[in-house]
Amino acid sequence: MSISGLASNLDTSTIISQLMQLEALPQTLLKTKLTDAKADASAYRTVNSVVSTLQSAAENLTKAATWAPVKATSSSTSVSASATAGAATGQVSFRVDNLAANHVLISSADWTPSASAMTLTVADADADSAPTPIEIPENATLEQTVTAINAAKAGVTATAVSTGTGFRLQLTSTTSGTDGEFTVSGGPAMSLFTQAADAKLTVGAGGPYEYAVTSTSNTFTDLMPGTTFTVGKKAESATDTVTVTVGSDPAALTSAVQALVTAANNAISNINTYADNSAGSTAVLRGDSSLRALAGQIADAVAYAVGEDGSAAVAGLQLTRDGKITFDATAFGDALKADPAKAQRLLNGSGADDTAVPGVAQRLLAVAKSATDATTGTLVNLASGKDSQATDLQTRIDDWDIRLQMRQATLTSQFTAMESALSKLSSQSTWLTQQLGSLPSWSSSS
Repeated sequence: MSISGLASNLDTSTIISQLMQLEALPQTLLKTKLTDAKADASAYRTVNSVVSTLQSAAENLTKAATWAPVKATSSSTSVSASATAGAATGQVSFRVDNLAANHVLISSADWTPSASAMTLTVADADADSAPTPIEIPENATLEQTVTAINAAKAGVTATAVSTGTGFRLQLTSTTSGTDGEFTVSGGPAMSLFTQAADAKLTVGAGGPYEYAVTSTSNTFTDLMPGTTFTVGKKAESATDTVTVTVGSDPAALTSAVQALVTAANNAISNINTYADNSAGSTAVLRGDSSLRALAGQIADAVAYAVGEDGSAAVAGLQLTRDGKITFDATAFGDALKADPAKAQRLLNGSGADDTAVPGVAQRLLAVAKSATDATTGTLVNLASGKDSQATDLQTRIDDWDIRLQMRQATLTSQFTAMESALSKLSSQSTWLTQQLGSLPSWSSSS
């Protein structure tokens, strides 16, 4: 128990608090270092993330498919088309003879609960799979019947549809095209609502070599390698044809190079922000030599000549005086038209093994990998080092918590003992004074 100044008239609680603040100064310094270590680790990870984006952009330009971009176009708005990288170029004309349809059956009359239980059996029309029996209890409502059919997963979806006077059971195949055709037995009488059908095209319609192509859905993927198109409307006449064209798409390649330049500039800008060493800078990683070296490597990857092909400026990439990378899309397009192989070499390099000459994208990829590798990356290791430092600092701070608690307990005990001693002395002084006061008075005349 602490007795604050009862005997000494001192504010011992405040004295102890101030002494503890002095005792805690080493811990306060450790907490500051911990905050700094965590901020450093976070900054390294932010830079690592930005450089990882650069790595992805550079890696994209080292892929053969990126240098053979294609684009699919359709002559009709009723047909949408898309081509994957590296798809074969060319065109195909066809007539849409039929659209794909799911098989649909509907009960012949409005639903009335059956007085007895029934087994409704759904069977695949072409017997590709075993029939599925579904037990419907007596007096089952339409909602209960729909739930039972859907729970059976028999390859059909049950729905209750309104006729205006009542509700009927509708069954729709979950598989489109003729492969989804099914039959139903053992339940209420069913009528055909929609006949299952495959989508059908006539390629080269009207020509001497026309031929038919079918699909279970309205999407065709095999007619042109690497190209997918979806039809949405049946031809209105025998001469109503659609042409899908797959051609080179240099704009996509230009976008890929622009993405690389943007990622490189973002990385340099990010590094400069965190490692700013100018007068008065408060940057988290001010003057960090590893980051400044990384920024220099990124800039050098663009600035240095690429073998005998010379500067990347020929392809529109150039390093400015202020350390930024510019990209002239028009110059790149012209270089691509004039000498596609050279333009590719400047970005993607040439040769292999001992004769390899890395291009700008390959150089940037190497720099990025060196920084972001999960095991050996410089940025990863720098962040991990700060994490370890933070862990050690936190342990030392926790140890100081225990030490300070013990010190405060000691000071409290000492001041309490002092107050008790002073209080006892005060009592003894009072008693002694009283005793002395009670002594008889003697005078010289007595």
